[in-house]
Amino acid sequence: MSHAAKIRDRYPRAFSSVKHRRVVRRFRFAVAAAVVLFSYPAPADDLKTGLQTIVGKLNASPAEVATKNVLALNSAMFDLYSTSAQLIKANILARHPVILGLFSGAGGRFILYRPGEAPLEAPSPPISYQVLKSVGHSTMALSVMVMPYVESPADKSWLAPLLAYRSKMQSALDGIEQTDMPAEWRANSRTILQNNIAFMDECAAKGAVSPEALQTFATKQGPLLKRNIAWAARTQVAHWMDVIEGWKKMLGSQWEQTYAASNTIYVARQNNILFSVLAQFFGPDAINERLMLIETISFTTTPEELLESLTRIIGDRSVGAAFFGNYRMMDFELMGGDARAAIVAEDAKRGITPVLPPVVPFGSRQWPALVTSGAGPATLSDLP
Repeated sequence: MSHAAKIRDRYPRAFSSVKHRRVVRRFRFAVAAAVVLFSYPAPADDLKTGLQTIVGKLNASPAEVATKNVLALNSAMFDLYSTSAQLIKANILARHPVILGLFSGAGGRFILYRPGEAPLEAPSPPISYQVLKSVGHSTMALSVMVMPYVESPADKSWLAPLLAYRSKMQSALDGIEQTDMPAEWRANSRTILQNNIAFMDECAAKGAVSPEALQTFATKQGPLLKRNIAWAARTQVAHWMDVIEGWKKMLGSQWEQTYAASNTIYVARQNNILFSVLAQFFGPDAINERLMLIETISFTTTPEELLESLTRIIGDRSVGAAFFGNYRMMDFELMGGDARAAIVAEDAKRGITPVLPPVVPFGSRQWPALVTSGAGPATLSDLP
């Protein structure tokens, strides 16, 4: 006889009680499960109720649905444009040389794309350009640092950053004689740095930035800064003129099929250096035709972004020719002319004298900048 059987025979009541309790528990569980099962809605009803709770009931009108369907076309346009732009870019680069002039802290970048060749990037301007600009910018940065505190003598929050910047200024002054540039340029830069340090020491000693001290400092530095700016500009321009002249000779007859573009931010439109250098070799007839100035919101942009903008301009021209019979009208805001007429009409209703720029033909070779009449200086050399 097994051990379990012996226990069952010896304690029959206890065993019966345990078995009884198990049966009761199982019965209770089955009843509870049945109650739960029959108290819940059917699966389909449950799904419907849950979806209504989460999603809600939509009651879009036919007009709203129709409008959304039409607006979806405009959203889809950007994907189509992106796909088409890649094809257009590949076709242009396969047939035409392209030059990109991009601004940078090193005095700019020029990249030449030739059909079937790897991109060719020109060397940067001489390091003296960066040294001259760095010295000039140090004075500008110092002025920006202290100007907000001229009328707040009790606020000393400028002092710690100024002393930290003074340390950098002293290191620059200690090494200026070892920089690779003409002695006259080094001497001018040394004086600028010395004046910066003297002004910083004066402000630190007084524990305040007085308007008189700031004006005296600015008056002293102005003529010195003008020299640095002029030397930096000459260095940059001479370098890039040599580069573009060499590329024009290298391309030979391909030059007349070459496109070029430079980027610009608002303040650099009128005298954009890189675009101006390109214009000397492309000539006036190429402006807005094969030579484009493309506005951006950042000082720098990537070659990919600038190349995409250039190729899109070229590609859109065929669209304008196909639909409107003008190859260059897509270079301009399509609704611009009608909006201009609408502004004139709305001004008349309101008694406002229209303020609008001169009308410029689609095929204009005008320099792409703000062109307005007015009196006053136009360059640093015009200033007293």
